[in-house]
Amino acid sequence: MTASPAAPLLDRTTVGPGVDVPQLGLGVFQIPPDQVQGVVEQAIDVGYRHIDTAAAYINESGVGAALRASGLPRDEVVVTTKLRNGDQGYDSTLRACADSLDRLGLDHLDLYLIHWPNPEAGLWPETWRAFERLHEEGTVRAIGVSNFLPEHLRELCRTASVPPAVNQIELHPTHARGDLVALQAELGIAVESYSPLGQGADLALPEITALAEELGATPAQVVLRWHVQHGYVVIPKTTSRDRLVENLDVGALTLTPEQMASIDALDRGHRIGNDPATFSISQIR
Repeated sequence: MTASPAAPLLDRTTVGPGVDVPQLGLGVFQIPPDQVQGVVEQAIDVGYRHIDTAAAYINESGVGAALRASGLPRDEVVVTTKLRNGDQGYDSTLRACADSLDRLGLDHLDLYLIHWPNPEAGLWPETWRAFERLHEEGTVRAIGVSNFLPEHLRELCRTASVPPAVNQIELHPTHARGDLVALQAELGIAVESYSPLGQGADLALPEITALAEELGATPAQVVLRWHVQHGYVVIPKTTSRDRLVENLDVGALTLTPEQMASIDALDRGHRIGNDPATFSISQIR
């Protein structure tokens, strides 16, 4: 059995009144439904207390099974899931949230996100009204969005009674999203990074490998520490127990301002995933 992290990252970030989340969690995007329970059980065993899933990943049931198998009290694990594009709309959002809770086997969510703005459908404003109702009723402790661009955030914040707590976005050294990060700071919206390692591509950059050698760390640890020191919530995905331990084991690592700046300078605007301005697939499979 692999050892637990020697210096696990225990930092937490406040994302709403009375709601704080572990700054480093596990994302389960593309983990097959028949594998996700085992992966999440291992993650919890080595110290993860923040799990991020989505209805579109088709693996919420496995995440819920792992939570039950862990035996941990409900309030010790932060659980995030997301609303599919095809479920946007007021009544359909309320139904979809109930369905996600049923699959997870939970009575409430810690964080519920609109997965994509899907501007072609034009439904996210009424979807947000449903999110506000879920929040008011206590079904969801904090509400937020994912993949929203500056124009979407500005419009939402003009009309929302409850502002989004989080915007979860593709963010990694070669796609650092400086303008969006600055706007979120101005609006008080936490930044949550997905694909934080550039799906592995950013780890091979000479600047990253040189820093890793200098610090006696792995490239992944260097990049994850960069996210953490910027104040982002970060959710790397892995199915390997060794990598689960490695990713969490960054509590003792510190980057100097000069090292942070050297990673900042790697930004190339290199998006890997879909463009939020145009992505409109229903995500219903």
